[in-house]
Amino acid sequence: MRIVISGGTGFIGRALCVSLCHDGHQVSVLTRNRETAQRTCGPKVTAIEWNGREAATLASCLEGADAVINLAGAPIADGRWTDARKQLLTESRVLATRSLVDALSRCSSKSRTLINASGIGYYGASDDRVLDEGSQRGHGFLADLCLAWESEALRAQEFGVRVVTLRTGMVLGKDGGALPKMLLPFRLFAGGPILPGTQWVSWIHRDDHIGVIRWALTTPTVSGPVNAVAPEPVTMSQFCKVLGQSFHRPSWLPVPGFILNIALGELSTLMTTGQRIYPKRALSGGYVFHYKTLAPALQHILAAE
Repeated sequence: MRIVISGGTGFIGRALCVSLCHDGHQVSVLTRNRETAQRTCGPKVTAIEWNGREAATLASCLEGADAVINLAGAPIADGRWTDARKQLLTESRVLATRSLVDALSRCSSKSRTLINASGIGYYGASDDRVLDEGSQRGHGFLADLCLAWESEALRAQEFGVRVVTLRTGMVLGKDGGALPKMLLPFRLFAGGPILPGTQWVSWIHRDDHIGVIRWALTTPTVSGPVNAVAPEPVTMSQFCKVLGQSFHRPSWLPVPGFILNIALGELSTLMTTGQRIYPKRALSGGYVFHYKTLAPALQHILAAE
């Protein structure tokens, strides 16, 4: 297939490009810096400069593509959620997706599929309830952001494009995402859970996240929201216990939520609250997870440590 990826130089996008190219697909990456993208993604990928806004110039790049995968967006947890930061998080997702869909609408030969990133933040903070794709939207900044983000992507259905919105949890990998940041205190023998510890962590190994994308790409009956999480979420206390065991470090020093609130403000809610999410649509649609439970996933990631 000919596949165009926005956000292809990120933690997930880099590995996705490698996986798709390995299977012989023709992959193009939309990027603000063509030279950097070419170095990051390798010689088999075609890097196309795009500023994330202009639709008219993008349409020719999307013409005839079999699928578009949109992973673009500023990192959620890279800074306090000031008003300016919230605006950046929103615009880098909503406006980029709007421009991408506008460009698709201009193509005479339109892509059959748009796979668009989203997040389990859609569901808001939850207690012990198990939530799946049929659960209602929650409340808060992330829930509102995910709704606006998905709404822009779903506009592509109006002109016959199959749209899948990937509601992603915590993606685990060695070279990006939350895990390297969580490992630092464990390296210093000061690791432990973020209190209260009972909040749920819905995680997924990066290999399975790519696997879910590839499954959605090649399963034409799938559309709408898909939870990209492993089928066995854990509490924060369980997560840190298994992390310590996998890294051969103790998990004994809990982090009070109020300290995070002082340091991070509203962003701290991302770590002190959680969601217990179940990947109902992926499992019922036949996707087989390589890492269903946390311990084997972390052991695989940390094997070279």
